[in-house]
Formats: sequence, C-alpha cells, structure tokens
Amino acid sequence: MKNMDTLPLFPHAFDNQAYIDLQSRAIMERAARFGGKLYLEVGGKLMQDLHAARILPGFDPDVKIRMLQHLTEQIEIIVCVYAGDIEYRRYRTDFGTTYDSEVLRTIDEVRKWGLFVRAVVMTRFDDAMKAAAAFAAKLERLGITVVRHGSTVGYPDDVDRILSPEGYGLNPFIETERPIVCVIAPGPSSGKLATCLTQLYHGTQRGIRAGYAKYETFPVWDLPLTHPVNVAYEAATADIADYNQIDPFHLEAYGKTAINYNRDTKAFPILRTLLSRVMEQDAYKSPTDMGVNMVASAIVADDAVRRAACQEIIRRYFQSDSAFVMGRAAAEVSERIRNLMRNFDIKETDRPTVQAARDAISGDAANGKGFQGICCGAAIELKDGTLITGRNSSTLRAASSAILNALKHLAGIPDWIHLLPENIVQCVTAMKSQNLRLTTSYNLNVEELLIALAIAALHNNGTKRALDCLPSLKDCDMHMTHITTDSDEAGLRRLGIRLTTDPLYPTKELFVQ
Repeated sequence: MKNMDTLPLFPHAFDNQAYIDLQSRAIMERAARFGGKLYLEVGGKLMQDLHAARILPGFDPDVKIRMLQHLTEQIEIIVCVYAGDIEYRRYRTDFGTTYDSEVLRTIDEVRKWGLFVRAVVMTRFDDAMKAAAAFAAKLERLGITVVRHGSTVGYPDDVDRILSPEGYGLNPFIETERPIVCVIAPGPSSGKLATCLTQLYHGTQRGIRAGYAKYETFPVWDLPLTHPVNVAYEAATADIADYNQIDPFHLEAYGKTAINYNRDTKAFPILRTLLSRVMEQDAYKSPTDMGVNMVASAIVADDAVRRAACQEIIRRYFQSDSAFVMGRAAAEVSERIRNLMRNFDIKETDRPTVQAARDAISGDAANGKGFQGICCGAAIELKDGTLITGRNSSTLRAASSAILNALKHLAGIPDWIHLLPENIVQCVTAMKSQNLRLTTSYNLNVEELLIALAIAALHNNGTKRALDCLPSLKDCDMHMTHITTDSDEAGLRRLGIRLTTDPLYPTKELFVQ
C-alpha cells in the first residue's frame, strides 16, 4: 500500500451495467421467493453515493437509482424520515442541507428518474413536535401522502407487544400496489426497518404474503474482512462505532465466510424472530442472508479499487481530525481511523496532495511571509496525476489560486498570462472590504473567483477557454494546509472536488468568512 501515487491509474474499475443487470435480477428473484411482494430497505445513499464513487473508480454515483429505474413498473417508493431530525433541524454536512430540505430534494430526484413516490412516513412522531407537524402539513399541501408513526413501546425486545394492536397495530398501514416497495430515507436512523416491519405486520393481518430484504452497498459481504473497501466503510462509520466482522450466523449455517457489521449481527436474533413471525416463515439464517448486494461481482480492477479505498481512509482521517478541532466530532473518531491506518501501513502522505500543499508554503512559512503574515497552501491532483499548487495572496485564497492554476494548465495557458483583469479583482475586493465590511477576508474565495472569471471571459478568449475546463476538476483530490472557510468549502463541493485539510485554523481570528 506504499507509493500508491506512483502506480498507474485505472479510471474504470467498476462495471455499472453489469451491476445494474445483476442487482436488478437478484431483487426480482428475492421478490419471487416471497410470492411476488417485497419490502426492500435501501441502506446508504440511493442517489449521489459519493463514498462509493470514491472507492470504486468508475462507479456512477446514481447507478443504484438507475438500477431501480430498470424496474420502474415493479417499484414504488416510501420515504422515511425521523420526526426528531425535522424538529431539531438536523444538518447533513455532505450536502450542506437540513433533513426537511433533503426529504423534498429526495422526492424531486426520485420523480425525475420516473419512479413513483407512494408516501412519506414520519417515524417516532410525537404530537408535541411542532416543527415536524408543520413540515408534515406542508407536504400534505404539496399533495404528498404523509403517514405518522409513533414510537413502538417494547421495541425491539418485547416481540409479543410489538406484533400486536398496541405495537405496530397503532401505526397506519400504507396501501401499496406494486410488487416491490423500496423504503428509502435522507439519512441514517430514519426508521426504515420499523416501517417495513409495520407493513409486514399489517399485511399478515390482511392475509397479504410479503417478504423483506436489505439493499445495502457496504460492507461488501463477499470481499475479505481486510479488503480496503470494507476497511474504508469502517472509517466512514467511525463516528457511530461500527466495525466489520465475520458473520457468525452465516458461518454456522453454511460453513462460509461472509462479512457484516456489528449492529446487524448483534440485532439479528431478535430481528429473525420478528421477521419469522410477520412473514410466517423462517426465511433468513443470517444477517447476510437478508441482503441483496452484487457490488463485488461488478469490480473489474481490484488493484485500482484497493488504492482508491486506501485514499478514502486517509480522507476520512483528515476529515475527522478537522471535525474534532471544530468541535463537531469526538477525539475517539480520529483515533479509530488512525488505528486502521496503522494496521494497514497507510500514511497521511500517501495522499499525494498532502505533501504538495505543505511544500507549496514551506519556504514562505519558514521566512514568515504570506498574506497578512498567514501562509496557506493548497494542491490539487488532476486526473492524469499532475499536481497543481496554489497559496494565498492579497487577491486569492489558496484554494482559489490552486483552481486558477489548474485551469491554466488544463487550457494550455502559460502561468505568466493573467486571466483576471486587475480592475475586476479590485472591484470585488473593495466591495467586500468597504461595503460588506469583511475586513479580515477580502481576497477572493472559490465562488467569487469563478464569478470573476465568468465576467472576464466575456472579453478574453483565454479566460473562456480556461472556464471550459471546469468540468475536468470534478472528482479531483485537493488538500489544504488549513481548515477552509464555509464559503470556500461550498464552492469546492459544487465543483465536485474532494477536499481534505490539515486540522489547523488559518488565523487566530475567531470568525472568518
């Protein structure tokens, strides 16, 4: 796992079409096993699965919903959201949105793919939740069916009470028509499993035969426990203390090694009891049995996948370290990922942009130079492996500088040619420092740089040529020597750049925009 930056690149290590074919076939076979009706709990991200795209080069972030689109006539969608996430304005850092916005965005996206949304279930709903109730009313005004499920007393241990009129019986039943009901959510802990079990319970009361299955991507059950793809999943879930393990139930039942994670194996005995009661058969002998996951069969270049997964582990390490400094994560999260890196001999500098960003300012830092005495560097790795660096100045922030230099390189424009007229830069910085009173941070952030370039491109063909190269920055890695500002992070996210930062603030100022 050393010297990963010197190895050849494999831009396509995953066969999306093979995955669509294999996964859709497996889902239909599972539905047929239960008489043609299946509640399919979709774990992880149904759309824009950027984690999967980072560790499986060539993986289409929307391939899972493309696969469901392959089964359009057989599928309908139930969207679950935990009412408390709405009530307390829970925030999704990966998209920069709250959960109520994510529910609306999810419905819009699912509909764009031609799939039918049957209802939204607000789980663990309480009448005292005023914000959640207001959101439910908003959905109903928009013509969306909303079903409110309360907390189930005795869950998960008191099976008799759970499977009774005082348990799941209190939750309304959602009438569905199509053979496969996909239960999705904007994030984890949204109550998808409880919703599936509620539907199965009511179906049993009505004489409707149906089954349950899980559609999760990670961990990959038929890759080794120590495969970097599975280790990267551990790094990604270090904040909730998930860890992978050999599925003991699968090993006992079939004599075969399969990989699952601790929460599933711990919960399986009680879940097996619940499922066997509501499905009226003992359908599953292990938590791995419940899953439908054909990821491993679509990997076509294992070496490339291993290297990409190691890069993701490093990325998660930097992310957790910076989150700790910002007060958004516990120290234990970084320590868990650091231990994974030690166990697999992965170093932070195995990410090529890390040392390049530090080298970009090493001389200035030693001499006390830099804009306002602050030295901040950035490095971006292009898809051909070329490393482009930048550092902060009176006109550009480090990330903006690196992006500008990268666009010049991609467009074949010499470094000494200026793409931004001085008068445009002066107008923007003057507006920020004088009118908006942003006196601590008036050099151009990423979004401001792009707007300035768009204006300059009206009169400069070279600038227009550079802007035309923007799509080439999508999915490129960037590292910065300091924690970036929210404004820069938002711009980089929109460009699709995969950012990591050293866990240091760029200044001693308490508030920087």
